[in-house]
Amino acid sequence: MADKTKILLVEDDFNLGLVIQDFLSLEGYQVHLCRDGKEGLQKFNKNTYDLCLLDVMLPEKDGFSIAEDIRKVNSSVPIIFLTAKSLPEDKVKGFKAGGDDYITKPFNNEEFLLRIKAILKRTWE
Repeated sequence: MADKTKILLVEDDFNLGLVIQDFLSLEGYQVHLCRDGKEGLQKFNKNTYDLCLLDVMLPEKDGFSIAEDIRKVNSSVPIIFLTAKSLPEDKVKGFKAGGDDYITKPFNNEEFLLRIKAILKRTWE
């Protein structure tokens, strides 16, 4: 399952982005890392992804706006927000923007991976 799965990761924290990319790559996922919202949306529009992992606070375009734009062209691709914004109103905004899950930083790697697998399993059923 994981070996053909393409993930779009939009994360502006260089070190965290690389850690997540490496972690998911070791699990067999193909991960495209983008550093800002504008680049992330351009990458999404040029490629097909099985999952989008979006930070919320990004340069150029925030994660909520990216999710709204993605939903205009693809209503089914799963979107998970990865963010330090942990207030209930932020989570509500994330789900209203089209998110399927909302994970706050810092997060547990095993839980993170299980959430990804659960969402992908539901998507492929």
